[in-house]
Amino acid sequence: MSEDFGKVAVLMGGASAEREISLLSGNAVLAALRSQGVDAHAFDPSQRSLCALRDEGFARVFIALHGRGGEDGTVQGALETLGLPYTGSGVMASALAMDKWRTKLVWLAAGLPTPRYRLLNKATDWEQVARELGFPIFVKPVREGSSVGATKVTGLADLAGAYELAARHDRLVLAEEFVDGEEITCGFVGDQPLPLVKIAAPGGNYDYQNKYFSSETEYFCPSGIAPEKENEIQRLVMRAAKLLGCRGWGRADLILTPADKATLLEMNTAPGMTGHSLVPMAARAAGIGFEELVLRILAQARLGD
Repeated sequence: MSEDFGKVAVLMGGASAEREISLLSGNAVLAALRSQGVDAHAFDPSQRSLCALRDEGFARVFIALHGRGGEDGTVQGALETLGLPYTGSGVMASALAMDKWRTKLVWLAAGLPTPRYRLLNKATDWEQVARELGFPIFVKPVREGSSVGATKVTGLADLAGAYELAARHDRLVLAEEFVDGEEITCGFVGDQPLPLVKIAAPGGNYDYQNKYFSSETEYFCPSGIAPEKENEIQRLVMRAAKLLGCRGWGRADLILTPADKATLLEMNTAPGMTGHSLVPMAARAAGIGFEELVLRILAQARLGD
């Protein structure tokens, strides 16, 4: 199977705030592909022109970029222009899923559950936001991932500072109500949902450090959630992905409340592939090893939405 792929570029690094994580993901993917006999090569678009992909005879691209320029439709559009098949979602779905505000608009229009929110700016009435959403409140840049620039705010005095931090990363800033419950995630490959992963982070704070570098964060897969509820959540995630136009693979993050209600937080169209990453963890629980997972994702590389 591997020889059918031709020369493969693994896009990694980039210039986003998630460069460090992208390099970890990309090198893991690169090693897995090479172990399966794929003619795979590292390619950092922050250091080389994407035109080199065409000039050097690459046949397809595995996108292991995270954040802006990597999973927001930008590189996908460039690859479309170059005529190179690539992994993951197309231009529209990538751009839409990266935008947490517009993702919410789509889900809410379809009646899917997602936490209440407010868009913030310098003139925002912080007391009004507090009255509407209550505390804690999550303040985050609309178009960043991996919890970059995000703050869990527990009091009125900290709202303005949290906004200023998020605004350093994006002119659009979102305040989102805190939904109490268990953090869960559901990945998918093609049309196949993967087993749920339940996450228990130190102090309930699943931030950048606890996502990628903490040994204290616990992951449960199997999740321990009742099978009928797990199936229901998987169906919800696949519907949420379809509404956004996602394809290839991805991962949704959710909260499962004590009342057994799942609510969607966000959709990731180029999830992490590091040692702490959730899609490989869920795939293993489904009997899919890392190398097989990477090959399955690469096999679905294509052009167009």
